[in-house]
Amino acid sequence: MAVWKKVKVGDFLFEREGRYKPDAKEIQGLQRIDKIDFSGNFHVANKPSKTDMILIKSGDLVISGINVAKGALGVYHGDADVTATIHYSSYTFDESKVSVEFFKRFLKSPIFIQLLKEQVKGGIKTEIKPKHLLPLEIMLPDIDEQLSILSQFQRIENEDAELKHELTHQQVLLKKLRQQILQEAIEGKLTAGWRAQNPDVEPASELLKRIAAEKAQLVKEKKIKAQKPMTAITDDEKTFELPEGWEWCRLGDVAEIKVGATPDRNNPEYWGGTIHWVSSGEVANNYIGNTREKITHKALGESSARINPKGSVLVAMIGQGKTRGQTAILNIDAATNQNVCAIRPHDGIIPEIVWYFFLSRYPDSVT
Repeated sequence: MAVWKKVKVGDFLFEREGRYKPDAKEIQGLQRIDKIDFSGNFHVANKPSKTDMILIKSGDLVISGINVAKGALGVYHGDADVTATIHYSSYTFDESKVSVEFFKRFLKSPIFIQLLKEQVKGGIKTEIKPKHLLPLEIMLPDIDEQLSILSQFQRIENEDAELKHELTHQQVLLKKLRQQILQEAIEGKLTAGWRAQNPDVEPASELLKRIAAEKAQLVKEKKIKAQKPMTAITDDEKTFELPEGWEWCRLGDVAEIKVGATPDRNNPEYWGGTIHWVSSGEVANNYIGNTREKITHKALGESSARINPKGSVLVAMIGQGKTRGQTAILNIDAATNQNVCAIRPHDGIIPEIVWYFFLSRYPDSVT
């Protein structure tokens, strides 16, 4: 039967003593630990420091005093000695009493956090130093039981890593499959059977003529401005063969395209109204039925913001991370900020057709 005993951490863990000024000759020429990430990986650099330093040797357990409970700890296995600021601490350990791999997992456990709360003034918010860690009293099994428990940990961790790897692999395959389906959709391959059963459907050339006539009438009635003629589509732009009855066209031939605006944020009369206002961060290959912020009619009248009708396709033109190139369809009437382009398809053009086109053009935005 395994025996667990209450012991102080300082019974098996020993601080590597020594504190050095940044220019001390004992540490001259040594690299220093820039950080330990939450996976326990060491990042070593030649960065100078104005803070006092500690010395670390190969085999030492190194702990970040700020982020130890998040996993910023590990055993240093470098060939050369390194230094670290005094925000870290370094330890040797008695291998006959403790498995350092077992203890590393203990330091990431909820039990350790609870002990800090109970035994250290300030709890987990305190920068953990040797004076806090070494006096802690913990329940520790004998070394054989530690190794047995560690073996179970490692088995589960290996299985978890394999599952995560397989999940990532399947997500990559799924993304490729989705992209292939989108590409075949815009090439007309998915509807070949439907077209064969419906040979009398109106060709796209007629639809384009009707849209052009409607736009000309709106220009005549001064409801929209006349636009410059679109440049002809070159053969190089035609990246695949179209099915019979389909036509190449410019997006501007079949849709109105507008850019939004942000009313003055310093004017409280512009914000908190009833008009939906979409930011680029809300455009995420989705349907939008609500917005985080709303503007007033006063903002609409005194800025360049304009309402886009339900069914408009939004494209994030500028944004952080993967935001750029993301698209959405409005399920509501809404204005947008200046980083979002609103595409309003003319009658006869289904919004999803435009949406799928953009999804197929920007594969990195598809999740």
